[in-house]
Amino acid sequence: MLIKKPNFWDEDRLSFFSAILIPLTIVLKIAVFFKQKLTREIKYNLPVICVGNIYIGGTGKTPLCIEITKILKEIGKNPVIIKKFYKEHEDEHLLTKHKIREMIVEKTRKKALVKAIENNYDLAVLDDGLQDASFYKDLKISCFTNTQWLGNNMTLPSGPLRETLSAVKKHHIAVINCQTDKNRKNIKEELLKINNNIDVYFSRYEVDKKNIDKFKNKKFLAFAGIGNPENFFNLLSSLSFLIEKKIPYPDHYKYSQDEIKKLISIAEMNNLEIITTEKDYYRLKKFDIKKINFLPVNLLIENKENFTKNIIKFIK
Repeated sequence: MLIKKPNFWDEDRLSFFSAILIPLTIVLKIAVFFKQKLTREIKYNLPVICVGNIYIGGTGKTPLCIEITKILKEIGKNPVIIKKFYKEHEDEHLLTKHKIREMIVEKTRKKALVKAIENNYDLAVLDDGLQDASFYKDLKISCFTNTQWLGNNMTLPSGPLRETLSAVKKHHIAVINCQTDKNRKNIKEELLKINNNIDVYFSRYEVDKKNIDKFKNKKFLAFAGIGNPENFFNLLSSLSFLIEKKIPYPDHYKYSQDEIKKLISIAEMNNLEIITTEKDYYRLKKFDIKKINFLPVNLLIENKENFTKNIIKFIK
């Protein structure tokens, strides 16, 4: 079951709801601690780059995995993206497969790594898995956004963190997705206080100008079922889209035919165009979606040349 992210997760203080969940948070922390301690780490016969996060969802892991895979192919490697199978993540699988053919999805990451070796790939890029202690990671990359950052700084279920920021002590690279300059400097400084050896990079979503021009002077109903729908709405606003209605859904939301008809009806009644994310669009392909637009975006990594050199250093 998909649950919409509670608002108190991103409050800048400890709320009543966070406080009453602290006992459960402590129990979960203890359970995770013992599970990781009792798990045997296996090193596989190919380099493993693991891209993950400590803030649950919506930090840009998948676009970064796609970009890293493209970089590796450009330098002559034969990489594969690995994802653990979750039925509700079909949208990510379809989007990734559209952009990168080389992808393995299995019920466990260990099975996928074995399959990657059997299929003669020379490098694995894992989409998620920093908290999975069952395999060795040659390069650990953590993703953040400057808008959500650490939320209320509490771990699940009191807050949105899988683990505390101290986890970055074991990470090699951090990539902060920023559409604005807000908090950039402060976040980098905070990461370096925890791990002064971590390399920090910034990324942002880039939209082809021709994809923006065709939407000029139109009014929109925007909807999104991603980790942080507000980030999509903010991106549209930064590109001067005229957004009249915003409708957020939980991450990986499974839309019904009736819900899509309702969205189209609302848009028609208010003389609005409909726009959603590329990931949501792939989830809707089984429906009649001629009246729904999506905004294709690419991830731009600042200082990409240094980022590439840094990756090569770990996979030699």
